[in-house]
Amino acid sequence: MKLSKQIVDPLLHWYQENARKLPWRIDATPYHVWVSEIMLQQTRVEAVIGYYYRFMESLPTIQDLAMVDEEKLLKLWEGLGYYSRVRNLQKTAQLLCRDGDGNLPETYDELINLPGIGPYTAGAISSIAYRQKVAAVDGNVLRVVSRLTMDSSCIDEESVKRKWKEAIEQIMPEESGMFNQALMEIGAMVCIPNGNPLCHLCPLSHLCKAHRENRMLEYPVRKQKPKREIISMTVFLMLYYDRVAILKRKDEGLLAKFYEFPNIDRKLSKCQAEAYLNDNNIKWIGIEEGPSAKHIFTHKEWHMVSYIVWLREPVDSYLFCTGKQLEEVYPIPSAFEKYRKHVENLWKKEAYLHFSQRNL
Repeated sequence: MKLSKQIVDPLLHWYQENARKLPWRIDATPYHVWVSEIMLQQTRVEAVIGYYYRFMESLPTIQDLAMVDEEKLLKLWEGLGYYSRVRNLQKTAQLLCRDGDGNLPETYDELINLPGIGPYTAGAISSIAYRQKVAAVDGNVLRVVSRLTMDSSCIDEESVKRKWKEAIEQIMPEESGMFNQALMEIGAMVCIPNGNPLCHLCPLSHLCKAHRENRMLEYPVRKQKPKREIISMTVFLMLYYDRVAILKRKDEGLLAKFYEFPNIDRKLSKCQAEAYLNDNNIKWIGIEEGPSAKHIFTHKEWHMVSYIVWLREPVDSYLFCTGKQLEEVYPIPSAFEKYRKHVENLWKKEAYLHFSQRNL
């Protein structure tokens, strides 16, 4: 694997002219770079910006991150998904404050030993924030270099990622942070992952072997993804006047310590749902079908149906919260976002009051 130094100057020039003005680039402190890079894993830039501003407003320093209550931390991350990321953020912040001066280390080797910081993030922090000549190799970068060289190595292999890291570092200019960001940016904006790359906008097209042979879509080479496990679920939106039932998930496993609407791991018909409520001694005055939803995790998919249940009395085993609490206090994972919004719409229409007047 070898890259030509000829790509450096046109890439840097393109980046200076075309880089998106993103908040973490404007003030690229180690903390800002770290948080933004963790947020950007598995998440689009456009979706991250609002979260980034809110997070930094609430937790402006590593010390604030280390000390914040976990429930508030999860609420700040609500909707971004992949929640182990934010737990590792706090774990690392606490480690830095406990064993050091509360600052991120400068070197790649020190960074990579911290919880939640892998080779890419360590390279990004050390190069962008500390100007170390270390490559930051993510999916965008791998796509660009694979097409430039028409390399058929599988980019999902860790050994391949390491070799590309070494190859990039061999041509790394003094402006290491800018160069890394330029490679990432060209992959995100021009040498795009889905559909035809925008080669007419690319400053490297004259150096790209895949473009020369019109074989761009053959690269990069990836492993075939295994099929996800499909899990059928029934979600109950249990309303008692201006409150809805939620419960906290277990301390371990998927979506640990988040709050959710009561649910079971199978799809129920309306008659089966009524029987389930009766069997569990839940006093209800009405039930109707709610929306269906699907949520995709890395290795599984939730296929959900729902029922709106109008309660005669609250259920002791559930927590009943208001819309304001649902929005500001209790972290609800994005898997249930459609149902959270549906409940809010029902409250806006005062649907419970209308229903209860007919049925009490």
